[in-house]
Amino acid sequence: MPCEGCMERDNMSTGATMEFLLLGFSELLCLRVLLFLFFLIVHLVTLAGNMMVFMAVVMEPSRPPMLFFLCQLSAIELCYTLVIVPKALLSLIVVDGSTISFIGCAAQMHLFVTLGGAECFLLVAMSYDRYVAICQPLHYMVVMSEGFCLRLAVVCCLGAFAVALGLTVAVFRLPFCHSRHINHFFCDVPAVLHLACTQSYTPELPLLAACVLLLLLPFLLILTSYICIAAALLHVPSSVGKGKAFSTCVSHLAITLLHYGSATFIYIRPKSSYSPARDKVVSLVYTNITPLLYPLIYSLRNKEIREILRKMLRRKKIAQLSCDIIRVEMCVCGKF
Repeated sequence: MPCEGCMERDNMSTGATMEFLLLGFSELLCLRVLLFLFFLIVHLVTLAGNMMVFMAVVMEPSRPPMLFFLCQLSAIELCYTLVIVPKALLSLIVVDGSTISFIGCAAQMHLFVTLGGAECFLLVAMSYDRYVAICQPLHYMVVMSEGFCLRLAVVCCLGAFAVALGLTVAVFRLPFCHSRHINHFFCDVPAVLHLACTQSYTPELPLLAACVLLLLLPFLLILTSYICIAAALLHVPSSVGKGKAFSTCVSHLAITLLHYGSATFIYIRPKSSYSPARDKVVSLVYTNITPLLYPLIYSLRNKEIREILRKMLRRKKIAQLSCDIIRVEMCVCGKF
C-alpha cells in the first residue's frame, strides 16, 4: 500500500503529464557562471579528444583488436557526455532548475545505464584481449579475429541495453511522491529512487541486480584476466620482457580503476546512505572528468595511438602545405 503523499499514476497519462525538476547546482548561485564555463570547456575538450581518437582509429586501414575496442570506447564516451552534459549545462543557465518530462527522464536514465554498462563489458573484452596477447601470443591473431571482436562489441552493447531496460522499467513503475524535485543534474538511478514513496528495500533490488550484472561480474572477469596475466609474467625470465608486457596493460588498468571506482561508490550502497551533495560531486568525476582523461591516458600510454596521431598531423601538414602551394601558384598565374 503506497504511503501518504504518493502520486497514483495512470499508465495512460503519466508520460504526458508528469514532469521532474532537476535542481542541478541551484545551491551554488554565486558560482553559476564559473561552473558553466568550466563544464563547457571540459565538455568541448572531451568531445574533441574522443573524436580525435575515434577518427584516428577509423582512418587507420590496419587496426589491431585493441584499437578496435578503443574506437568503440571513444564512441561510447562521446555519446555518454552528450546524454548528460547538455542538460547539466542547461540547469546552470536556468535559475530554478530545468524540467524534464517523465519519458525524457526515463530515456536519459536508460541511455546512461546502457552506455555505462557497455563500457563495463567493453573493459572485460579489452582485458581478455590483453590476456590472449600475453598468455597465448602465438594464437593471438587467430583468437582475436576481426569477426570475433565485432561479435564481442555487439554482445557488449546488447547486453548493456537489456540490463538497462529492465532497470529503467523497474524504477519508473514505482509510485513517486508529490515532491518531484530531483536533487541532481541528471536522472541518475539513486536520485530518482530517492523520490519513491516506499519504506522497504524492495525497490533497490533491481538496482542491486544491475550492479551485479554490470559491475561485480565484469570486475571479477577483469580480475581473473589479470591474475592469469600475472601468473604468466612470473615465468618470464627477463625483467625487460615483464616490463614491456605489463606496460601494455597500464592504460587499461587506469581506466578500469577510474570507471569502477566511481561507479561502485555511487551505486553499491543502501538508499539510506544517499547524500545528494556528495553524489553530485562524484557524478561530476565520472560524467565529465573521467571521459576527459580517457583520450589523455591512451594517447600518452599507447604507442600505436601516438603513431596514428602523428600520421594524422603529418597528413594535415602536407595537405595545408599543398593548399598553400596551389594558392601561391594561382596568385602568380593571375599576375601574368
